[in-house]
Amino acid sequence: MSILIVGGAGYIGSHAAKLIAQAGEEPVVFDNLVYGHRWAVKWGPFIEGDLGDPALIDRVLREHDITAVIHFAAYTAVGESVANPRKYFRNNVVNTLNLMDAMVDRGVRDIVFSSTAATYGDPIEVPLPETHPQLPVNPYGDTKLTVEKMLKWYAGAYGLRYAALRYFNAAGADPDGEIGEDHTPESHLIPLAIEAAMGRRPMLELYGTDYPTPDGTAVRDYIHVTDLAEAHRLALAALRQGTPSLQLNLGTGRGQSVREVITAVGKAVGRPVPFREVARRAGDPPSLVADPRRAKELLQWTPKYPDLDTIVAHAARWHGRPDRPAK
Repeated sequence: MSILIVGGAGYIGSHAAKLIAQAGEEPVVFDNLVYGHRWAVKWGPFIEGDLGDPALIDRVLREHDITAVIHFAAYTAVGESVANPRKYFRNNVVNTLNLMDAMVDRGVRDIVFSSTAATYGDPIEVPLPETHPQLPVNPYGDTKLTVEKMLKWYAGAYGLRYAALRYFNAAGADPDGEIGEDHTPESHLIPLAIEAAMGRRPMLELYGTDYPTPDGTAVRDYIHVTDLAEAHRLALAALRQGTPSLQLNLGTGRGQSVREVITAVGKAVGRPVPFREVARRAGDPPSLVADPRRAKELLQWTPKYPDLDTIVAHAARWHGRPDRPAK
């Protein structure tokens, strides 16, 4: 059976495509390559296209006999979403509406949606359960919450079955070293620290050392990208087996501070990470950690690589590959 992976040339989408192919199904990658990479499409057919083209979406669903969709495509830069919300609502919401309409029209019932912990906004309890109020504090988080609401109403009206998977901090790289993280510009802590340790950037900036955390730096829940991809595969299987629509956190349930990440990167690379301490960024909460018990219970999902040292080691191996595709 063919599964449409929208955004499948991107970081998490390409890892999901690999697992789908290993499970014996055909991943059909649909990506506009704004942030994705053609080199990351190694499994199944590739269609270069945009969700802003409803006719193309319909044709792909029909010609490839698509039975389900995993939807990763989105703009994700929080700061940019504040400065340019129209870009985010058009791409993340309006274009997703095109996809959902095409699915309904073609009778494709199952969709796994890449949501985010940013739908929760400022945490009032940690770790965060799925029942935590969803009060986004930026347009990016609001676009993801809007799509979750759209999915709920489409499920009731048209029989769509969905899983909204709320990520915490995706990290790491394919354990086999075939694919990994490559953003331009890079904004994620672990690759930035690795690049600084490898001498590819002069310095890592450490934002905030006065948080009410054990070492004064912000704490986050880092989840291995392969474990994220596996959760998508399991969520789709659950939908196909008749499980009601799902809203699930994806994280390890353990927090790691920025200083702990810097230490882990230094160990993996074999050189210390040069960094300088700077002021906090506006809107960064002290701690964001998932309560992932519901995903473990409903999907029988347990992260295979929960350890920070392993996550960082896989990322460092990818970034250190001499034949790694150039940015």
